[in-house]
Amino acid sequence: MSQGFIQKRLVEIGVALCFVIVGVLVVVDSLRIGYRWANDGPEPGYFIFYIGCLLILGGLLVVAQTLKNWKAADALASFATFGEFKLMLLMLIPTCVYVLGVIFLGIYLASSVFVAAFMMWQGKFSLFKSAIIGLSLSAILFALFEIWFLISLPKGPIEAWLGY
Repeated sequence: MSQGFIQKRLVEIGVALCFVIVGVLVVVDSLRIGYRWANDGPEPGYFIFYIGCLLILGGLLVVAQTLKNWKAADALASFATFGEFKLMLLMLIPTCVYVLGVIFLGIYLASSVFVAAFMMWQGKFSLFKSAIIGLSLSAILFALFEIWFLISLPKGPIEAWLGY
């Protein structure tokens, strides 16, 4: 077995702190938009406020539990070897590029490219099959959200060119 690259306890604390940060952001935004019960019912941030509080509480409990068991054998275990970590990055980096693609190209074009690229890379499908599936998926999602449900998702230059 190869040497561990990252200890499990460090990953647990890191992920728990991410949950705490997201919870704080949710609570702060709920305070901004209103989190109380008004005369006509709950304000927009009412339920979200409590979800944020649960995220904070859960994250802090995981941090406390990890610190309590800091020297336990399980806590010293390796989260991933360097090779396993490289495999995780092979999935994480394209996903981050996809998120940037959604911002600059819109969700439909970015999704077409993302699905087709993963089909070719991981599934070893041909360019033709991958392109057909990627474009079909985006067309179906476009029809579903933009036309049927009238829910506007992030659009890019192609949708603007088509008048959407």
